[in-house]
Amino acid sequence: MSARPARRRVAVVGTGAIVTGSHLPALAAHADRTELVAAVDVDPERLDAFRAQAPGDVAGYASTDAMLDAVRPDLVLVGTPPSLHREQTVAALKAGAWVLCEKPLCLSLAEYDDIAAAEEASGAYASVIFQHRYGSGAAHARDLIASGELGAPLVAHCQTTWHRDAAYYAVPWRGRWSTEGGGPTMGHGIHQYDLLLHLLGPWAEIRAMASRLVHDTESEDVSTALVRFGSGALATVVNSVLSPEEVSRIRVDCADATVELTHLYGHRNDDWTYTPARHVAPARAAAWRTPGADVPSSHTAQLGAVLDAWDAGARPPGSGQEARATLEFAAALYKAAFTGRPVRAGEIAAGDPFYSAMHGDHPDWAPENPRNGPRLECSQRVGPTEV
Repeated sequence: MSARPARRRVAVVGTGAIVTGSHLPALAAHADRTELVAAVDVDPERLDAFRAQAPGDVAGYASTDAMLDAVRPDLVLVGTPPSLHREQTVAALKAGAWVLCEKPLCLSLAEYDDIAAAEEASGAYASVIFQHRYGSGAAHARDLIASGELGAPLVAHCQTTWHRDAAYYAVPWRGRWSTEGGGPTMGHGIHQYDLLLHLLGPWAEIRAMASRLVHDTESEDVSTALVRFGSGALATVVNSVLSPEEVSRIRVDCADATVELTHLYGHRNDDWTYTPARHVAPARAAAWRTPGADVPSSHTAQLGAVLDAWDAGARPPGSGQEARATLEFAAALYKAAFTGRPVRAGEIAAGDPFYSAMHGDHPDWAPENPRNGPRLECSQRVGPTEV
């Protein structure tokens, strides 16, 4: 047997809650395969607090470029606000490091293609954190659907109904196109519909609506969509930050079974249920219900998948066309919602305003018009209300 490769030297960019709460435990779980050597943050006090919490001797830096020049890490974990992702990811790729970046990987398809060009030039890879794909329950459901064991997928529902208050949007970069890239379509529901795409495969057409009903933001606070998949299956997608009872849910009705996931910010095997159609034999249905292992969806699971790919000399999951397809879905949802027209997969290309920005410079949604409500049914204006 060949020896396991040496531990990967890891740097984190950003030392806020997502890095301390999710990336640091993931690194600890893979301590036999990774070594945290550096951290970057513009806030010296936060950086010092992180270094005191992190294991070992972690060097601190105020800029990504300075860290990359001094440390030359193997892997960079990016946990900064979204507007910084493209620049920091490209810089790390140019330095030869692989990247695992918080969602969204970038703010537009144009920015994504910049990252793809940097990958091509460097030979390194950039993956985006979509940790809900990586639990054992998700892997099991995908295998059952892809193999045809549950019958053809027919109808699906994807629901991210969360709640965020005015204090949440008081953080300066939130709710702005230039710094967050969008509202719950881009920053919240993206986890669930990424999992939906993972389960059902390529989508073909999307129709959508969006509105700004409560929050004084540039971007939407709720969106809904109707989606036709390449298989012919139809789905609804809801992304909301207005919902008092918070839940994340995916349901897929196949010819022989309904598979449903209900959770909030992460899932285990027990969060998945399988309901057989009446014609299905009990013995067949019994084999669907529980995978052999119970691996929670998590940064730990996704980091492990990235390290496995590295060891195998393969492109990591959550990168390349996989990552682009989810970002394209977001862009298409916004285009469909803001124009009132159906959008087909592949139609948003260079020259399309929604290729360069999720708002597409639409007059009701462009950044210079933050208080303008969206158009519904091409004419009806729905204005925001006060919190």
